[in-house]
Amino acid sequence: MKRPSFTIKDVFTIIVIFVAAVIMAFNIKSFVRTAGLYPGGANGLTILIQHMSETRLGISLSFTVVNLLINSIPIYIGFRYVGKKFTFYSLLMILVSGIITDLIPGIVITEDILLISIFGGLINGAAISMCLRAGATFGGTDIIAIFLSERKGVDAFSYVLGFNALILAAAGILFGWDKALYSIIFQYASTMTIRLLYRKFQRSTLFIVTTKPKEVSDAIYSTSKHGATILEGEGSFGHCERNVVYSVVDRPQVKHVLRAVKDVDPAAFINEMRTEKLAGNFYQKPEE
Repeated sequence: MKRPSFTIKDVFTIIVIFVAAVIMAFNIKSFVRTAGLYPGGANGLTILIQHMSETRLGISLSFTVVNLLINSIPIYIGFRYVGKKFTFYSLLMILVSGIITDLIPGIVITEDILLISIFGGLINGAAISMCLRAGATFGGTDIIAIFLSERKGVDAFSYVLGFNALILAAAGILFGWDKALYSIIFQYASTMTIRLLYRKFQRSTLFIVTTKPKEVSDAIYSTSKHGATILEGEGSFGHCERNVVYSVVDRPQVKHVLRAVKDVDPAAFINEMRTEKLAGNFYQKPEE
């Protein structure tokens, strides 16, 4: 039986996982716990369950154990539908961040709850983005968001924000609305940071006016593996024949595609627009 290969990329991914796990654990113990926030997702639900157990039952639960139980279904979805290596790295992230969270002490940086909500959310989003870019997640809603993005062709992190709001509503009913509302600020800052730093599941629509439609279409495909549609048109000013090449590509690929298009037709006129939702046959490189 062929043994699985272990590459430099895998070493880099594991290093990123440990760094992000330390950042996330520090954020939970020094920001989230200090302000009594509930950051949403699996981590937020874990903290909510821990708080309920401590205040209602007087029992202190392990962050690692509760987080693993909550992530059992997303991990199954990841192994079944997203990618085995990707999900393995995500499981490693869940374990490492959970163990570090249980072990390290909390260091109070500031007690200003608004500052914690904003900067804690930024740190949270940056740590999650590090994992996503390296090929892993913190599990929970991140895996579900990637599953929905690949299957439905939408930027699902906005829907995750709505789902997290439901968790925060439960926290507000149980433990007070002030902390729940500040937690929404935390989660919003985190989600916006992820959308800024991680763009794999965001798409752009390109309209390219050109006199070399075949060459432009070939350049798009060779760069991004995405096809294009050639439309016939006429310039309104000079009444000369023009072709419009229409294509949808992944946002991170746009700059490479535009460079390739300009190489084959320096005079091409290009209009890039953000794609909100996509249905149909769209090539998406699967996770490993």
